[in-house]
Amino acid sequence: MSVELGPSGIDRPATSRPIDEIARDATIDPRVTALAPGFDAPFFQAGLAGFSDAAMRIVARRHGAPYCVTEAMLDRFLLDLEPTKAAGRSSRDDPNHLRGVLGSEADDHPIAGQLMGSEPDEMAAAATHLVELGYDTIDVNFACPVKKISRKHRGGHFLSAPFEATEVLQAVRDVVPDTISTTVKLRRAYDETDEMAYAFEVIFDRAYEIGYSWATVHCRTVQQKYKGPSRWTSLAALTERYPDRLIFGSGDIWTAEDIFAMLDVTGVHAVSVARGAIGNPWIFEHARDLMAGRIPVEPTAAVQRAVLLEHLELSVALYGEWLAPRFMRKFVAKFVERHPDAKRVKRELVGCAEVAEWRATIDRNYSDDGYRA
Repeated sequence: MSVELGPSGIDRPATSRPIDEIARDATIDPRVTALAPGFDAPFFQAGLAGFSDAAMRIVARRHGAPYCVTEAMLDRFLLDLEPTKAAGRSSRDDPNHLRGVLGSEADDHPIAGQLMGSEPDEMAAAATHLVELGYDTIDVNFACPVKKISRKHRGGHFLSAPFEATEVLQAVRDVVPDTISTTVKLRRAYDETDEMAYAFEVIFDRAYEIGYSWATVHCRTVQQKYKGPSRWTSLAALTERYPDRLIFGSGDIWTAEDIFAMLDVTGVHAVSVARGAIGNPWIFEHARDLMAGRIPVEPTAAVQRAVLLEHLELSVALYGEWLAPRFMRKFVAKFVERHPDAKRVKRELVGCAEVAEWRATIDRNYSDDGYRA
């Protein structure tokens, strides 16, 4: 589904103190690192449909993201692939594919495989496949505002059917080994009614009772989709009610400063960075700078050029020479925002059909000593 790539009606509470102070004091809860070794900072690359493939994730990791989530994979898609398993799985759902192609510099761990579907048995079977593929965590998506399947629930629509939702959670937890964590992605409710607020509480409570390690809660409703303000106050109320549970937050994170504002205002243990990381892996680097007491520095033209080429090469390794330029088009609008002639550069890159054209266009518009007209 399409998503807005910029802020929409943000209205959030003020922080208790300056952001630089909050960032310097920020740490990751040791329970998180114990569950996902390598998850060493209180933020991570979220799963985002159509975007968070292995190429985007690895670029994010190289700029400081400690943990990544895949885009949601449909249970039926995974099950339909099962007969071809002996011949090799699709590279898009194999967390080790690029490491096999490019070596250790393309490591994509720790990683959560995010799963979405309708039937408990099928979700359980798909979760087993993700375990076999080597995912470190299995994340169940009850947040995506996809269209409802006829007479069935999927994604965020499960938030209107709490008992069916808990059946799915139980089925997945039952088949995943105790050594692998299960987590769940939620929205704060299906809609604004009291009935749906209660349904959220049922699902949220049951997830922890079953043995889920944490919930990531997006503070918009399912009906809001990606429009309008996210309600950070709902996250603050949730962490206040459940101080002993690991709770992660999501919604309107566009800058490194937003990460630490959410940590301060809401009390969540980690912050999910989704749309704010599209074409902007520097958000993670800047967050680490703030934690270390350094002033974040905007990437130069040369640095942007290097990252654009890096992302392109990872896409080529993932999809091949023909598909890579087409998959890269969706990232262009955000990647070129810093260029003084962004509209023209976007138009030129979107028009590139060959990898060589992409490289030449990037070289023509970015240089070591500054942008080019």
